[in-house]
Amino acid sequence: MTNVRPPWLPIGEVAGHDNMLLLVQLRWLAVAGQLVTILLTQLAFDIHLPMVAMLGVLGALVMLNGVSLILLRSGGRITNEVLSGALLLDVAALSAQLYLSGGATNPFVSLFLLQVVLGSVLLDRWSSWMLVVVTTLAFALLTRFYQPITLPPSIMLSLFALHIQGMWVCFALVAVLLVMFVTRINANLREQDRRFADIRRQAVEEEHIVRIGLLASGAAHELGTPLASLSVILGDWKRMPAITRDPELLRDVEDMQAEVMRCKAIVTGILMSSGDPRGEASTQTSVRVLFDRIVADWAAARDRNVRYADAFGEDVRIASDVVLQQAVVNLLDNAAEAAASAIDVTLARDGDALTLTVGDDGRGFAAEQLEKLGKPYNSSKAEQGHGLGLFLVSNVTRQLGGTLSVTNRNRGAAVTIRLPLDTIRTGDDGR
Repeated sequence: MTNVRPPWLPIGEVAGHDNMLLLVQLRWLAVAGQLVTILLTQLAFDIHLPMVAMLGVLGALVMLNGVSLILLRSGGRITNEVLSGALLLDVAALSAQLYLSGGATNPFVSLFLLQVVLGSVLLDRWSSWMLVVVTTLAFALLTRFYQPITLPPSIMLSLFALHIQGMWVCFALVAVLLVMFVTRINANLREQDRRFADIRRQAVEEEHIVRIGLLASGAAHELGTPLASLSVILGDWKRMPAITRDPELLRDVEDMQAEVMRCKAIVTGILMSSGDPRGEASTQTSVRVLFDRIVADWAAARDRNVRYADAFGEDVRIASDVVLQQAVVNLLDNAAEAAASAIDVTLARDGDALTLTVGDDGRGFAAEQLEKLGKPYNSSKAEQGHGLGLFLVSNVTRQLGGTLSVTNRNRGAAVTIRLPLDTIRTGDDGR
């Protein structure tokens, strides 16, 4: 059966959705099994059954499955009450079929146990006990109220042996179905636990980022005042006659001014990233202008040769997000540390998303690093504090609704970020 889980389904409702889908699949098997059993009993053993009524019950089960599939495809919330109602309807259908075919004398009466076991796994405690009470009451009523089966004389002599064979078939059927579906239900529950564990891990990582951001913001505030003082002092020095008459000394002061201005720009970027009002507001730009500038400025500042390929196509207006810029710079810094000589950068478009691939010709990533992709301090360097670059890039990418992937090439590695344009588009796409 094709997957009917809507992509927008909340994580907390995935297990209920999958368990309801398992009930639908079990119901299809029940319809097919009952149809085969009814036809075999009627045609092979010449035992006359109320065919119209029994086929009507099967038709009701088919309609119930249709309604269940509509609910699943629409993303309806599958609660404990919904699952309880579905199992009660299955019990009612089984009770009707048993009433029409000998009641409690029918060896397939043990199928009630299948409903009880499924209820104990899928439902809350009170609902499970309610299902126990309902099935026990149904069994008791079927011992008194049922339509007896008229058996041909040829079968009357071997009735007990036939009953034993029916019980064996019922036991085998219940055992197989329990193993199939209870194991799948447990797998659904384990998958839900894994998703919640991933969410908790992401929350811890994001809390770690917040702490880093707070420390960086505090340091930026502390550095702002002395940097401003240094800038004023160097400006005064530059105008002093003793320095203006010495070209070499003047050049040193100008170099110091440039470095101070660079430090102030870094501090401004940190404050802007943390949402501090002292940071400058984001400006409008375009994909091509933004990434061309980031790569060019980085190459000039590091004095590195970068092979840059722009295959984005028609340009799109976006916001000049400092956090995104810093993420790209981190990717370039990581590539520069790993590269033997060459760094390749490719900007492209994949549908309504941009992709940026940064490659190097270094040693590539070890297997254990690939397994821990996006986790903090995942680095091949022995020094403490390394390994935050890809961690920060991964979290920025995830916050923007994108993905990060890493592959090892014949020589070196390539890191690709994929970002939906809708998350960074300004509204005027420039077309």
